Amino acid sequence: MDKPCTLLVHFDKGSAAMANEIKADLEGSDVAAKVEAMKRAVMLLLNGETLPTLFITVVRYVLPSEDHTIQKLLLLYLEIIDKRDAAGRVLPEMILICQNLRNNLQHPNEYIRGVTLRFLCRLSEPEVLEPLVPSILENLEHRHHFIRRHALSAISAIYRLPHGDQLIPDAPELVERALASEQDASARRNAFLMLCLCGQERAVAYLFSNAERVTEWPDLLQMAAVDLIRKVCRSPNRADKGRYIKIIISLLSSPSTAVVYECAGALVSLSSAPTAVRAAANTYCQLLSSQSDNNVRLILLDRLNELRTAHRDVMVDVVMDVLRALSSPNLDVKRKVLDLVLDLLTPRNVEEVVLYLKKEVVKTQSGELEKGGEYRQMLVQAIHACAVEYPEVAGSVVHLLMDFLGDTNVAAAVDVVLFVREIIETNPKLRVSMIQRLSDTFYQIRASRVCSIALWILGEYSLSLSEVESAITTIKQCLGDLPLFTLSEEGETTDSSKPTQPMVNSVTVSSRRPVVLADGTYATQSAATEAISTLPVTAGSLASTLNLRSLILSGDFFLAAVVACTLTKLVLRLEEVQPSKAEANKACTGALLVMTSILQLGLSSYLPQLIDNDSYDRIVLCVRLLCNTGDDVRKIWLQSCRQSFAKMLAEKQFRETEEMKAKSQISHAQPDDLIDFYHLKSRRGMSQLELEDEVQDDLKAATGGFSKETDDANRLNRILQLTGFSDPVYAEAFVTVHHYDIVLDVTVINRTKETLQNLCLELATMGDLKLVDRPQNYTLAPESSKQIRANIKVSSTETGVIFGNIVYETSNVMERSVVVLNDIHIDIMDYISPATCADVTFRNMWAEFEWENKVAVNTVIQDEKEFLNHVIKSTNMKCLTPP
Repeated sequence: MDKPCTLLVHFDKGSAAMANEIKADLEGSDVAAKVEAMKRAVMLLLNGETLPTLFITVVRYVLPSEDHTIQKLLLLYLEIIDKRDAAGRVLPEMILICQNLRNNLQHPNEYIRGVTLRFLCRLSEPEVLEPLVPSILENLEHRHHFIRRHALSAISAIYRLPHGDQLIPDAPELVERALASEQDASARRNAFLMLCLCGQERAVAYLFSNAERVTEWPDLLQMAAVDLIRKVCRSPNRADKGRYIKIIISLLSSPSTAVVYECAGALVSLSSAPTAVRAAANTYCQLLSSQSDNNVRLILLDRLNELRTAHRDVMVDVVMDVLRALSSPNLDVKRKVLDLVLDLLTPRNVEEVVLYLKKEVVKTQSGELEKGGEYRQMLVQAIHACAVEYPEVAGSVVHLLMDFLGDTNVAAAVDVVLFVREIIETNPKLRVSMIQRLSDTFYQIRASRVCSIALWILGEYSLSLSEVESAITTIKQCLGDLPLFTLSEEGETTDSSKPTQPMVNSVTVSSRRPVVLADGTYATQSAATEAISTLPVTAGSLASTLNLRSLILSGDFFLAAVVACTLTKLVLRLEEVQPSKAEANKACTGALLVMTSILQLGLSSYLPQLIDNDSYDRIVLCVRLLCNTGDDVRKIWLQSCRQSFAKMLAEKQFRETEEMKAKSQISHAQPDDLIDFYHLKSRRGMSQLELEDEVQDDLKAATGGFSKETDDANRLNRILQLTGFSDPVYAEAFVTVHHYDIVLDVTVINRTKETLQNLCLELATMGDLKLVDRPQNYTLAPESSKQIRANIKVSSTETGVIFGNIVYETSNVMERSVVVLNDIHIDIMDYISPATCADVTFRNMWAEFEWENKVAVNTVIQDEKEFLNHVIKSTNMKCLTPP
């Protein structure tokens, strides 16, 4: 049977002969052999061996030893052996060790005294402790602080035993006297902790009497003081709250960072006054800038985030201090900082924040930062969010960000172009300058996806004559000379844009890979990558400017279809704004030539694969349209696309607003709740902080801020009955599932009239569940209850089962009784909760985790929308696309 112990070491169980070997070594005179024998004995006992005949050998041959190591191992041995018989009475041989312990407590060596006092903290047998009490109390006056420190711990442990107040009735008084004269930091802390646990009024009185000198206390004692204040202020009667808050605020200047951190947390839990919250927030920000450990920084950012949820108005003032944490090289810290700052934006601070983010973007260009591309992407997304919420700041950043359209980090470039697309729609004032800048920087773009979106922007938002002509010229320059390839005399196909001299050596590498399309279906994509090794002259600049040409020649016909659509829109708009019919016809002819060249390339053998049907149909549609345009079709091409985009942005904005409303839970006060009118109270002797606190408390009471967040009715639904009502032991469990942890809070009630001893909750699991704790034994008085907590780790999302029983002994029946528990089924649905993510993120994840399960669903539902709602409800998920 497992015994709880302070030392747990893995040790392979020995043979029966090992006990005799240990005995022989202990009886010998070799000190080293005795030490090894004692270690083996301790380890065997911890692993369940009984070694019943060893005790007398230990008493005869080990107790008299003067060696410090042997004495320490002897105390460990005495700690883990059974000191009581089956009936619960102390074993008579335990009296043999009492005299030895008393001698140790009066030993001239300080170490022997100290470790013996520390051992007494582990004893719970009053019969053994009673004769030792006078010797323990004598050690309170010892000259050495090591002994005084452990004497105070021993007194505290003994006084907290069930009948400890009878063993040392005046313990709090003795400890208070010792605390007044003590100089050692650890001894003072032990004494103060004893008073906190056993005589709280004395501890509070000591704290108030030393309130002016608290800042001079050692950090160990300051931590204990903060814990006491937290404990006292949890009680309903908090008359001296103002005095406690003054002590906490004075401790915020402590040189110990641990004390400062604890004080900030205590201050927020004690007071919701803006002054207190501001002090706590400033403290966290100072720690954030002074600490170099990333884990510490993440914890501090979590604390600041908690403050934001409850006190956003105060947190707005420290937003620039939080931003300084972006100097950390760790991406997780940077991401948390940006998320926190975006939640604290106001019209007052948004310009300052965006300016800081701009400087950070410029820093990423230097190339010195590790993972600079990922960091730049995060900054672009943050600036995007700022500009969407506060459009007036977009003008100051959009031109800087457009320099990154040709970024080697494709994800960052995609974020930039999506940002440009949204801003150009929502900020009409910036349209002209953005179109001009996009035309100028278009040739830098290297990624196909970025090219597609940039072309769409040029096609939709080039409205004036000069803009349309500039856009058409840009596209033609990036495509190069037509046709895209020529058939040479030898019958080989070559790129017509390349010079005839051997200046450019090109190698075409073909690859095939499966891809996931936007609708979730699979397709095989073939890509021909053209590697160009350039010599001097104009070949290098040729390759850098002809981005559309190189992408189309690599087999990207989707981009080719986008080029065709963009040219179609631009030509249709040119016909509206160009007074000269000849110029419009010339542009139309040029566009048709580009499209036919693309179709010719797609149907030739120049590339490893032919053009796909969708792109072919799209380009052919554009050709037909330019040859024969009707007013209805013109309206669709020139107006409907942008209207759809505007509608999509409005829908996105609406959903974000709805989510914000859902997050901010509105609590209401009950009709009969008490409201204090603080203006009618006496303000004599109250500090400004206390007055602020009164106002905040009254506001919370009036608005229902103190109401419990958890729904008690919901908790009751999750309680599982584990045993029957007629069983001698009744048990029920409350199951909490949090990420990969399952916590069982089991309430066990003794329904009999006798004491249950060695009561143990034994659990076992089936499936990918693993118990974390070893079961402990408890003693349960008649008709009393006990809360037992069991932690279980989950290693997969399969459904698991927890089963087990409750085992106990009674004084009447020598055998152990067993009550079998009902099984607890852990369902996968407990792990799934509705969530949201951006469309881009979803597509990336869909492509990354190439897995899917087809599930057959039998249903009588006829309507698609009703069926979708049924699936959402059944799977606990959320539909990401708007209805």
